[in-house]
Order: sequence, then structure tokens, then C-alpha cells
Amino acid sequence: AWEKFDCYVLTAGVMTCGGVQYIQKGRDEQAELSDTGPDTFAGKVAASFGVDAAAMIKAFCKPRIKVGTEWVTKQQNIEQATGATGGIARAIFDRVFKWLIEKCNDTLIDPTLKKANFCAVLDIAGFEIFEYNGFEQISINFVNEKLQQFFNHHMFVVEQEEYVKEGIDWVMVDFGMDLAAAIIMFEKPMGIWAILEEESLFPKATDKSFEEKLKA
Repeated sequence: AWEKFDCYVLTAGVMTCGGVQYIQKGRDEQAELSDTGPDTFAGKVAASFGVDAAAMIKAFCKPRIKVGTEWVTKQQNIEQATGATGGIARAIFDRVFKWLIEKCNDTLIDPTLKKANFCAVLDIAGFEIFEYNGFEQISINFVNEKLQQFFNHHMFVVEQEEYVKEGIDWVMVDFGMDLAAAIIMFEKPMGIWAILEEESLFPKATDKSFEEKLKA
């Protein structure tokens, strides 16, 4: 019963994150949020997540990051602090979702049986491009392409190789590497993920600097 209640509380906390509104401190670009009382959005989010509200807002507005061997405090503007809040909300929702899958599997799997049923989630779809494409969408596209490549290789390439081993009269079909270009765009040494990780190490990095490196 408590696990079910905690799931509801965390989900409510994730939804409440959308109400957290930061303000700009004077002429600085520094984001801040002075009121973190229990009746504010920030206070309710913190209570749902089981953390101190002031410490949580400080982590969003002035996070400590490691640069080389040193720890530095990074000043965040309103957009960055809002993005950080959304990132934590998505990360928590991701963990709650995976926990639910594990709970479903616990009800299906009988350890005394040799064969066990299980619940899994698989989404294989095309490369989708919308009017606005954020980080989540490009991540979804990457995972979809990887899944599709895995599916093609094991369902077609490996299967055809098995036909040949068994001496079946079969004409090999080339399914090509249509997905390779999309995957290389992410994975190669200077792909999107590598550049994003590099930019994350610099306190003064912005969306614009990230964009310029992608276009370089």
C-alpha cells in the first residue's frame, strides 16, 4: 500500500514541477526563487520528493559541477534553471515507470517454473521530425534507429545466415545499412552525444555554443 501511495506522490511531484517559476535577480542573469514555503509549487515538489526545498532550488539555480579536478558553482539563468527542473522531473518519472515494469514482472514470474512470462516495452518506429524537436525527441529517434537496426540484423541477416548453414536453397536479400548514417551522427567520436557531454563540462556553455559546435 505504501509503495502505491509513494508512486502517486512522486507522480504528483513530477506534475507539480511545471508550476515552478523562477525570477531574475536584479540585472544579473542569475535565476532565483526566494519563496519555497510548503504551500508554494517549489515547496510541494520538494515535499513530494522528500528533500529540503531551499537546497533543491539552490541545486537548480546554482548547481555545483566538476570541471577537471575542481568543483565550481555554476550560475543558471531562468531558462537553464527551468530546464534543470524539467530534467529532474523526467528522470524521476523514468525511474517510476521502470519500477512499475519491475512490479508487473514480479506478478508474472514464478521462480519455480522453467519458463517465465515477463512484461517488456518495445517501441520501433520511424524517424519522426516535428515542428519543434527537443532533446527528448532526438533521443527517441536515436533509440528507435538502434532498435530497428538490431531488429533487422537478428530477424533478417542472422536468420538468412542460418538458412545457408542448413543448406536451404535461398537467395540472400541485402537489407542495406540505411540506418547507419543516422546512428553515426550520434555515435561517432564527434557525434551529438560526445559534443553534448563536452559542453556540459563548461560552466559558461549555452545552447548557442552547443549549436555552433554541431555546425562546425
